[in-house]
This record gives sequence, structure tokens and C-alpha cells, in this order.
Amino acid sequence: MAFPVWHYDGKTASRQACTLVPVSGGFRLDGSSAPDAVLHWDALESVGNRQGSDVYALKGVDGWRIGFAGGVPPELKASLPVVRVYGGIIDRIGLWPAAGAMLAASLAAIWVVVSAPQYLAPLVPMSWEKQLGDAMIGDFGGRTCNGPGARKVLDEFQARLDPKGPRLDVTIVNIDMVNAVALPGGRIMLFEGLLAEAEGPDEVAGVLGHEIGHVRNRHVTQALLRQFGLSLVLGGGNTGETLNWLIANGYSREAEAESDAHAIRLLRNANVSPEPTAGFFAKLAKMEKEAGQGASAMGYLSSHPLSASREAEFRKSLIKGQNYRPVLSAQEWKTLQAACSSDPDVKEDEGGVFF
Repeated sequence: MAFPVWHYDGKTASRQACTLVPVSGGFRLDGSSAPDAVLHWDALESVGNRQGSDVYALKGVDGWRIGFAGGVPPELKASLPVVRVYGGIIDRIGLWPAAGAMLAASLAAIWVVVSAPQYLAPLVPMSWEKQLGDAMIGDFGGRTCNGPGARKVLDEFQARLDPKGPRLDVTIVNIDMVNAVALPGGRIMLFEGLLAEAEGPDEVAGVLGHEIGHVRNRHVTQALLRQFGLSLVLGGGNTGETLNWLIANGYSREAEAESDAHAIRLLRNANVSPEPTAGFFAKLAKMEKEAGQGASAMGYLSSHPLSASREAEFRKSLIKGQNYRPVLSAQEWKTLQAACSSDPDVKEDEGGVFF
């Protein structure tokens, strides 16, 4: 029995009309440039289907091809390698449908990465996050401030504002930026520029309460999972870039609103007035408007987007006639403000990139 095939011998560009004749141990190609040569079936490999022909190559011989127009005859299927579909899904459904399917799959993967962290974050042990935070942050470039009495006042500050919550690592860093940030492992950092700009501890109390809200609601873990997930999906990224991203870009509007609500509850329970925090936000917004969007000192506004509604939420929580008390004494506040200037070992803020 013989079967018609077309053939390229790999030596010339001429396409030859040949006949494949099965013989003992293989086959020969009558009408080819080497009609008497016996070739073994296992020397062939499928190179797909081209224009309706199942095509095979001869291993080790460049350009050698045979093709069965209309497909492989049933009598030869047991002897020939399985046809490999060139291009897979693209050949089967077409270029544009395949591109649409891949785009949909990519968007679905990104949606999962963006949405899943809020459900996965509570499952991540805080001990694991703390180890990650220690590895990423260290001593914050030697800028942590430990002036006389500052540690004790910070502990008191947190305890009065959040007496029922586990202790967090709240520190002051010598960076001249109006900002505060919650970082992995329950670390909260108040920048020296924030303390210098605030007129009193009650202004900072709302900011600290907000950062505590980020920690308690696992927003830091969510942001880390989301950023690492996007790095895997989109490629690139490292821990230093992730940490700078946390500082520079902050959280979603939902997370910010949730942390604002947490701060308001802490202020109410500690009997600290929310009015100074609202006034502080109003002052920052005014400074940003006067200085322009490029003002580097307005770090808090870039990482914690302000709006009139956020300021209004703090003002709305004010209870008229309530006998509020300051969260810190005048001396304690003075100690905090001098935490960096009274620390002879702290590294000076030189600006630029933190990590």
C-alpha cells in the first residue's frame, strides 16, 4: 500500500510529489531524491498542521519535511508520532480570541491579587510579619530618636490612647517630613517633621490612632500581600521598593476611612478631643495648597489623601460640652518634641531615599 505525500529533502527548495511506501522497519519515499533510502518511523517528529497538511520532520536534518494533505491516513497513525498542534490555542480559536482570552485571564489574576489580601491578611501570623518587618526595616537607617525620656512617654502615649490593645513598637524617626506610617510587624513611626509641625499632642493623637487602626485592621499585611502579588503577576519588585511604596503610596480609600473610624473610636474612649486632629488636617490642606503639589514636606498628604469629608468626620465626632483632657502633659509633649534633638547618636536627616 502506498500513500501520496509532498516532500522537501532539505537540500533544495523544490517541493516534490512523492509516494510513501511502508516497508519492514520503516518506509521509503518513491519519487524523492533518495528513493531507495529506508527511514525509520521513530526518526520522524511532528511539526504541526500547516494549511491542512499534517507535517513531519526528520530528526537531525534541517529543512526535511513530508506532509499528508488532508491529514494522516488511518493506516499510518499507529506508526507516526502524534500530531502536535502548532500554536496550540491560537491555531484552534484564532489570534484575536486567544489574545482576548489571555487578557481576561491576566485581568482575573490581577483582580484576585488585589482582592484576596483582605481575606488572607488575618490568617498571616503577626510573628511572621514582625520577622519580615525586622528584616526590611532594621533601625531605619540610624534615624530612630531615643532622647532622654522619649521611650517612656511614647509608651504612655500609646497606653492612654489604646489601653486594651497589645503594645506596638512606636518610635520617632529623624526625618523632616510631616508624616507618620505603619510598617510591617506592628511598627509605627512618627516623623520628626510631624511633631515639629503639630501644635500639641492631641493633634498627633488622631494621627497615631489612625496608624494604630492600620495595624489592628491588618492593612499593612494586606498592602504587602497585594504588592508582592502584583510583583509576581507583573514582574519585578524587591523588599526595599515595597517598603518605599508603603511610605509613598499608602492604602486604599476604604482602608483610610476604616483607620479614621478606628482613630475616632480611640479618641472617644480615651476622652481626647478630635477637634485638634481635624484642625491639623485643615492646616495641612491649607499648607499644601499654598506650597503647591510638589512640596516634599507634605508627605502626609501624599500617603494619606485628605478630603473635606475626612476632616468633617473628626469634627462631627466632637461631643459638645464634653470635658476632654489632653493625652499628654506639657512636659511629656516637650520631651517628645526633643526626642531627636536631645539624642546625640541619631543620624541626621539628609533627605533623599530612605532605603
